[in-house]
Amino acid sequence: MSKILSNKSNLHVLFEDNHIIIVNKRAGDIVQGDKTGDKPLSDVVKEYIKDKYKKPGNVYLGTVHRLDRPTTGLVIFAKTSKVLPRLNKLFLSKDIKKTYWAIVKNEPPKTEDTLINWLKKNPKNNKSKAYSKEVSESKKAILHYKVIKKLDNYYVLEINLETGRHHQIRVQLSNIGSPIKGDLKYGFDRSNKDASISLHARHIEFIHPVKKEPISVDAPLPNDAIWNACLV
Repeated sequence: MSKILSNKSNLHVLFEDNHIIIVNKRAGDIVQGDKTGDKPLSDVVKEYIKDKYKKPGNVYLGTVHRLDRPTTGLVIFAKTSKVLPRLNKLFLSKDIKKTYWAIVKNEPPKTEDTLINWLKKNPKNNKSKAYSKEVSESKKAILHYKVIKKLDNYYVLEINLETGRHHQIRVQLSNIGSPIKGDLKYGFDRSNKDASISLHARHIEFIHPVKKEPISVDAPLPNDAIWNACLV
């Protein structure tokens, strides 16, 4: 389990060196600025770096990937312009392994399976639809899941992605009849109290693109009764 290195400004820093910073995103935080005008996580991280290292002027920070706003868990940022393309390359070549946990109410058809769909995004409602075969403007989506725990009323799934499509985990789990807890957009019957969905980027591992050392980080789960039950 990764130790939280800093908790300033509600920023949970799980790993940091001269090149990379990895944080545990809260539900509701946006990774990059958008049309809402809400303060993005990237700005919070910049302020943390500026304050910690007493940096004058603007602070560089490169966004490597994103998580949906209601989702929690690991987000990687590049602290230098040198390392950003190297991290991007690791993502493109699938040399960064990301593992997610999801809580669903309906038991999946199988305890372990690979889901292959073609996803098509509708920008008007910011929603994707899963198809069993390729359709116009669709992208192939592959994920692997397994049930890792049975709770009283829910199932906990561990998910590994082969592709990174828009809302991929959300739409593919919904497509097999197991929408994620709290995810009204993809078929769950009620929202979570904090407007989150119960999808958490739990673990990440890769070879450091500069130091060539293995990096392995776990993000602590959100602190609520159901997530806490996952660890009992």
